[in-house]
Order: sequence, then C-alpha cells, then structure tokens
Amino acid sequence: LSLQAYERRFPTCPLIPMFVASDTVSEYKSEDEAIHVIERRCKLDIDAPRLLKKIAGVDYVYFVQKNSLNRRERTLHIEAYNETFSNRVIINEHCSYTVHPDNEDWTCFEQSASLDIKSFFGFESTVEKIAMKQYTSNIKKGKEIIEYYLKQLEEEGITFVPRWTPPVACKSESSTSHPRRPVSPAINIPESATKEGLNNKEILNSSSSPSEPTAGTPDDKLDADYIKRYLGDLTPMQESCLIRLRQWLQETHKGKIPKDEHILRFLRARDFNIDKAREILCQSLTWRKQHQVDYILDTWNPPQVLQDYYAGGWHHHDKDGRPLYVLRLGQMDTKGLVRALGEEALLRYVLSINEEGLRRCEENTKVFGRPISSWTCLVDLEGLNMRHLWRPGVKALLRIIEVVEANYPETLGRLLILRAPRVFPVLWTLVSPFIDDNTRKKFLIYAGNDYQGPGGLLDYIDKEIIPDFLGGECMCEVPEGGLVPKSLYRTAEELENEDIKLWTETIYQSASVFKGAPHEVLIQIVDASSVITWDFDVCKGDIVFNIFHSKRAPQPPKKDSLAAHSITSPGGNNVQLIDKVWQLGRDYSMVESPLICKEGESVQGSHVTRWPGFYILQWKFHSMPACATTNLPRVDDVLASLQVSSHKCKVMYYTEVIGSEDFRGSMTSLESSHSGFSQLSAATTSSSQSHSSSMISR
Repeated sequence: LSLQAYERRFPTCPLIPMFVASDTVSEYKSEDEAIHVIERRCKLDIDAPRLLKKIAGVDYVYFVQKNSLNRRERTLHIEAYNETFSNRVIINEHCSYTVHPDNEDWTCFEQSASLDIKSFFGFESTVEKIAMKQYTSNIKKGKEIIEYYLKQLEEEGITFVPRWTPPVACKSESSTSHPRRPVSPAINIPESATKEGLNNKEILNSSSSPSEPTAGTPDDKLDADYIKRYLGDLTPMQESCLIRLRQWLQETHKGKIPKDEHILRFLRARDFNIDKAREILCQSLTWRKQHQVDYILDTWNPPQVLQDYYAGGWHHHDKDGRPLYVLRLGQMDTKGLVRALGEEALLRYVLSINEEGLRRCEENTKVFGRPISSWTCLVDLEGLNMRHLWRPGVKALLRIIEVVEANYPETLGRLLILRAPRVFPVLWTLVSPFIDDNTRKKFLIYAGNDYQGPGGLLDYIDKEIIPDFLGGECMCEVPEGGLVPKSLYRTAEELENEDIKLWTETIYQSASVFKGAPHEVLIQIVDASSVITWDFDVCKGDIVFNIFHSKRAPQPPKKDSLAAHSITSPGGNNVQLIDKVWQLGRDYSMVESPLICKEGESVQGSHVTRWPGFYILQWKFHSMPACATTNLPRVDDVLASLQVSSHKCKVMYYTEVIGSEDFRGSMTSLESSHSGFSQLSAATTSSSQSHSSSMISR
C-alpha cells in the first residue's frame, strides 16, 4: 500500500511546491509484471536567491530519478542524481522501501544522500547551505506526504493491496529459476588455532570441504564465539549479509579473498546494502591488485625525506584499544614534501600508513581479546596557517582523501583535532565535501587548549601516553617536521621518471630562462571573462613575469627561424613565441604590469580576460639596473648577479584556464593565497584594471 501511495507523487506533487513537473524517460516491465523500472526527468524550482540564479543562468534545475519496483521481493529502490551543473556539483540520493524482517505488515524506509561541490561560481558555501536546507525540509515532509496519499487511498476505499503472485504459467518456472542461494556452513574455530594466531580466512577455508552440505539448515550462520572474538555485535541480518557477500566473492573473485573484518567494513560503509558494498569492494580489490598494495609494506621503503620531514607516526593506543596515529600537520611543510617527492610518493606513503593500521588492528584484536577494526587519529594543528592552503597541496590532499575513502572505509574510529587555529574553517570547507558523512561524525575538534578540559583528550587517551608536546609525560617519537630544504626539490621530469605510477599526471612543468631568451606559454581564449590562473616557483635566479595579449596567433617556432625558437635543456624547456619583428602596442599589448620575482619566491595569481584571442605568459631574465646617478652597478646587484651562473634562471610552473561559464563575473573563488612555507609577505601585486591578482611568498 505504501508503494502505491508513493507512485501518486508523479507526474507532479502539490505538496512539494518546488517539484514543477516530470517526464518519463524510459520504462521497463518484466513479462510476469514482477519488475517495474521507470526513469523520470524531474523539473525543480529551487528556493535560491534570485542573484544566484541569475549568475548561474538558470531558472530551473533538472534531476533524473530511477525507481525500481520489485513486487516479488516487495522492495522499491529509488536513485536520483542531478543533471544540471553535473560537472560542478554532484548530488546522489538513494531511498528504499522494504518489508520489515520481523513483521511483514511493516514497511521500512531508508534514505541517504551525498553532496560534492567542486565549483559553483564562487558561491560554494551558499549552494551547500541551500542544498542542506532543501534536503532537511524534504526529509521532514516525506512522512507527511506519504501519509497524505495513504489517507487519499483510504478515502477511495483502498485499504489493502494484494501481494503479487506469479502467473499460473510461470509458477513452475519461477520455483526452479530462483533457488535459494547456498550459504556457508557453521564454523567452529579450534581453541588451538586461536592460540596459534592462525589467519581467520585459513580457519574458514579449513573448516569446510566441497562435500559438506551448504544450504537449507538452521545452522547456516557464523559461530557465535567467532563473531564475538573477531567481528563484534552483528544482527542476524548483518550476519547474513556478510555470509552472502563472502560466498559470492569465493564463487566469482579470482585471487586473494579479503578477511571477514575487511568485508564487514565495506558492508558497514554502505549500511549493509549488499549490492552497493559488493560494487565498491570489487573496485577496491581490482585497485589493490593493479597497484600491488598487498605487498607495499614488504616491498616499499619510504624515502629519507619522508622519514625526516613527515610529521606523523604510530603512538600506542587509545582507551578502546584502537591503534593511535599522531599527525602534527601544523608543523609539516606540505609544499616542500610535494616539491621534493611528488604526489605519487605521498600517496604511497599514506597507503602504507593505512596498511600498517590494518595490521595493528589485527594485532590489537589478539592482545585485547575483542574485535578492533579501526584506529584513532590525533591531529595537532599548532602552527597551521595560510601556507597550508597552497592550492596544489590542497589538491593533492583531496586526491589522497578520495583514494583512502574508496579503499579503506570504516577504518577511522575517531579523529581528534587539537589546537585548531582561526584558519582551520577555511581548510575544513575545502576538505569536508570529500569526506564521507559517517566519517565526519567521528570528528572531534578542539580550539586552543580546550582539549585539556572536561570532555577533552583524557576521555579518549590514558594520561600515561599523552604526547609530551601536548603537555603529557610520554615521549613521542613522531618527527617534528620543519622546512624541507629546497636543495631536495625535484623537477616534474625527475618526478615523472620515478617508478611509482598510482597517478599519471604531474602538476608542474619546468623551464629554463636565459638572458635574451625568455620562456613563453601560449593560451588561447575563446570566451571573454575567462580566468587564467598560474602558480610558479623561481628556483634559480631572478625573473620578470609578464602577460601579453594579441589578436593573432604567434607563429610556431621554426628550426630556421632566428626570431622564434625552442631550446631544450636538462633543466627544462625554453620556448619563445613573440616574434622579434612584433612591436609592443601594435602587434601585441601588455595586460599586466611587469612583476619582478626573486630567487626562492613562490607566486600565485589569476587574470580575468577582457577579450578573446591569444594570451602569452612570459618569464624573462631580470637584468640588474645600473645606479641612476653614476651608471655604475651597485654592490648588492653585483653580488646578486654572481649567484646566477651563465645568465640562466629556472622556474617550475603550472597554469590553468577556468571557463567564463564557471564564474559569470563572480570573483569570490579567485582570491589568491600565498604558497610558501615562510611567513606571509606583504609584497603583493594587483591590478584592478585587468582584474588580476598575484601574491608572492618569500
């Protein structure tokens, strides 16, 4: 009856004002009418500020909703996702109506949703608030709506809907085509096996044989002692899900089958929805095999840079017996680590930490005699400031979070964030959309010294093992971090040659700049008001950074051309695009004031283009000016020039173009931030005339 009431919401529902209309996209019905799948395109009038709608250029948003009704199983599964702005915002919603396992006259309803905002015209936080408001409102109104249509059915005299029965011609076929799936037999774990610490999977495999019956008996469940000892409290339904998923893996998956504890993590991550858990688990198993993650602890040794400057490590356990990992993020030079190691090595190191965490959970399960399936992470943010918001570093962090979330679900039992500074909400806004909702609920955040008071650290960690840097008496062997020497930085080419390929792309390119031979990058802009962004480091020498515009494309470098040529050197490329016969003001124009950048500086900035055409970013050798009165070089200039051997400079850079449709004039997301590790510099160049901003950190 509830399912029939739900269908009355379409094609539109007066109780949901924002639901304007819906059209059927596709529809499928099985021959026996047990399965009915219908896909609709829904038109919604979102309650959003008029200005935001105007900037976005839309009046309505469209969602695609797929309803899968299974009358045989008496279930209705609903999936919905956004079609509008799908390249900027990802919204997924899942609902299900099922029969209660203990009372067939009851209907169970489950609902979950996820929101991932990548970019939205600079109004990301506003969109998140609107989405949460709409979703919360829909949840509160959902019960009211279903009760309204149930009452409507009652008024029409419909108080009972007979259950589906197969057509007479299909009964014999149905009874044979859907046999009960075999399940694993009961498992008795020998006491000696537990004492010897045998692998759980070896115990499971050795306790059964192909000749044993596998279906149809009341004993088709896991041994109660095994559950209590290794898995924790499981309801009969959860236990059944674990058995079915494990058996499916044994029947279909070639290679190593994960332990029950790991399978259980994926089931818990998807609220014991077998289909969803199976999908993400299979993807993870393929990923592990492809990148040989099972052998990472035995075959990969972290580079010395990580051992010296990565301020994290394992430190005893919390009061619940979970392994404790300490991360002094505020003391870590994230930019230096990315520059010296690349994202690949950082990811691999984080994976090795997670693999070590799984191993420690198994060890603690044996030590404490109860299931330990997750660990606690303590993050100290003392020292966190704007340098940690360096864009490539944040992008690397988000990609690492994405990989960890997909392959190590339900491994974080608790996250204690201590001494959170004022800049923390900015970082949290960037990172939180990529973190699973269940994981976010495990976060505890303390500002200042609040962790020392009631409800603080002592509630979760014994006094004897609180690290010394947090006022405790236990010496913590976690590295203190600090600046990574720039002498350890490597070029993109050097990082690309490393034998680590968990990711394929690199962030930066390197270039050499010579006296009389600048390095230039061509960017073609089709739509005015597009945004050109840049991020570069001056690794050697001093340079002048320019941006030019031309209506015509420069000629590509030719071998026989003396005016335009390309040089390749071990330290990076050198490409010149502006022809020597071109005249500034006639053939091309300067759209930014020249920016002088000293050796060791990091520069980030953006430029909103006024016209379509061709933009040229130029890094030019900086010649030392002579003294104005004597025409003699100054002593400081002479000493500085001696540091530049052979009149050569070196830069590492990356550029990105953001289309005008992604911003529509909003500048909120174009605020530049300092990317260096040292204190913020006051040397900031901006040009309101061209809507550009650049920032330097020394």
